[in-house]
Amino acid sequence: MNLYIDSTDNLKTVIKIDNHELIKNYDSPREQNILVIINEVLKKNKLSLKDISTIEVNPGPGSFTGTRVGVAIANTLAFALGIKVNGHRPPIEPVYTEPPHITQRKVDSTLKKV
Repeated sequence: MNLYIDSTDNLKTVIKIDNHELIKNYDSPREQNILVIINEVLKKNKLSLKDISTIEVNPGPGSFTGTRVGVAIANTLAFALGIKVNGHRPPIEPVYTEPPHITQRKVDSTLKKV
């Protein structure tokens, strides 16, 4: 059985297990919960993680966090189950459209230098 994960759009997750598909839309990227959706599809179809024989994941490009999380879940499940991701042994790497927007630490101007 094949598991497909696409979380590159941080407002939508697509999970397919063979012919069973669940698409979940979100109002905020903070609501995205890929593992819960995978579990829902498995439970609904009376399957378990042990039934998964291959994993396909969309490695991007896409949102930084959504892509990173989807690829990390695919790699972790593949490693734990001893199976391949996108036809290769894990880990596979995400593809980003741009670098992350990580800000510099803000300095509190009220702190005195010693």
